[in-house]
Amino acid sequence: MTLLSRLFGVRPAVRHPVRVRRDVQIPAADGVPLLATHYYPAGVHRPPLVLLRSPYGRGNPLDQLPRVLAERGYQVLYQSLRGTAGSGGRFDGFVIDPADADGTLSWLRAQPWFGGVLATWGASYLGYAQWELAARQIPEWKIAVIQDAPSAFAEGFMYPGGAFALGNALGWVQLVDTMFSGDFSLVRQFLAVPAAGRKLRRASATLPLAEADRALTGHRVSWFQEWIGNGPDQAYWSRMDHRANVGRMPPVVHLQGGWYDFFLPGMLTDHAALLAAGRTVRLLIGPWGHGKGLYTRDGMRDALAALDAALLGRRALSGVRVFVTGANRWQDLPGWPPAHEPTPWYLHPGDGLNRTHADPAAGPSRYRYDPAAPTPTVGGTTVSMSSGPADNRAIEARPDVLTFTTAPLAREVEVIGPVRVRLHARASIPHVDYVARLCEVSPRGRSVNLCDGVARLDPASDIPRDSDGVITVDIALWPLAHRFRRGHRIRLQVSSGAHPRYGRNPGTGEPLATTLALPASIHEIFHDPDHPSALWLPLTEETS
Repeated sequence: MTLLSRLFGVRPAVRHPVRVRRDVQIPAADGVPLLATHYYPAGVHRPPLVLLRSPYGRGNPLDQLPRVLAERGYQVLYQSLRGTAGSGGRFDGFVIDPADADGTLSWLRAQPWFGGVLATWGASYLGYAQWELAARQIPEWKIAVIQDAPSAFAEGFMYPGGAFALGNALGWVQLVDTMFSGDFSLVRQFLAVPAAGRKLRRASATLPLAEADRALTGHRVSWFQEWIGNGPDQAYWSRMDHRANVGRMPPVVHLQGGWYDFFLPGMLTDHAALLAAGRTVRLLIGPWGHGKGLYTRDGMRDALAALDAALLGRRALSGVRVFVTGANRWQDLPGWPPAHEPTPWYLHPGDGLNRTHADPAAGPSRYRYDPAAPTPTVGGTTVSMSSGPADNRAIEARPDVLTFTTAPLAREVEVIGPVRVRLHARASIPHVDYVARLCEVSPRGRSVNLCDGVARLDPASDIPRDSDGVITVDIALWPLAHRFRRGHRIRLQVSSGAHPRYGRNPGTGEPLATTLALPASIHEIFHDPDHPSALWLPLTEETS
């Protein structure tokens, strides 16, 4: 039995010996040869097949999922997308050539060992590839197991809130370059780790931004250049938008995400669209960053239960199950979001946060933001091993960060659902960012991030503005399920940067790729009754 089966308690009812065929050549529809590894259970006639399509190589000794599935009685075809791990053609970032899937499906249907029952599985890019697969009708497709991957790439990854996700973009460039330049060798990838953080920090600070890929890898990366050269509304991103494929997804879809995953908002949008399209959907959200839920006991068990049900003719696993941080428990919900009361907590001068409006005479809170020394960020939804909760006290001590904090809570407060912030703000320049981050503060003062969001604004932004130049800024934060403990405090951070998670706004309106100017700016956050800046939390019935 595989180590994973033992570790996660997913021992199959019958363990099948696993056989492997390596470097199976599959012709794409345009003739480009694609390589795959075929895992199959010995002695089982034409069992259901699980397809994994990946740019990250095959045969990694740490990747035991194909063997876990094969010993349970499933076949697995683990394919390398074009331009990766021996497959022909050119890799093009998140643009997947449709010829890959077209040729693979035609070839698969012609194989005598294929029994006509297909499932797909995968996290991150492997999940995103499943959305691309749905560009065509596939009657054999019974279930898609998608982890940490939305149908639309640009909104969820590249331009959250309109701000360029510099740190995550460069983090992925570094990941791919390390794999490709190391010929997918795990040893070479491990050897590159010690210097990776230093290189990434240097690249993130590079100006102009068009030179950041060279600073990171030593060479130009074509798709990174396209990312920084195309704003969020450009037609370029349509090639990576597969939301229109929802009606061709299989009858059952298992979605798994994490509260600290940058793709979570997009996956929740997909969840609603799949339900509207009549699919049976299972949604599991755990206390994880990107990719960290894949090999957890809860994540593995839930996904395998859904796979077994869909392929073995049992009742499909559905519904919503979330991990409530702070309470450290799993909770089943009737849907997402669950019934809740959006409740405002108003910002006050002197760093206060409570359920009542501020005094009419309250003046604004102020800070100065300098993109040449940008406000940093720690933890959160980053492409790194340090994603997730982190101590924010060092950041909160900076003069370019405002904090608004409640008194110690007299009772526990549980929130499950969407989180938003409305700021009434005025800036000395028209091109600005506003970042909001929700934290929980312990009695000893440790401030730990729960979720955050950003809004990038320019003179063309469709936002309310009064005669004094005060604008109304709505910021959608990541959703959450969290219980604030009695005696702890709720804190909201407000700033104009979270570098390098969100690339710094140069403040000039010039193209991100080429600008060198970084003017500082002055910001005012208003919180009087006429300008009621507030944090809106989704209180459950228990605490509303």
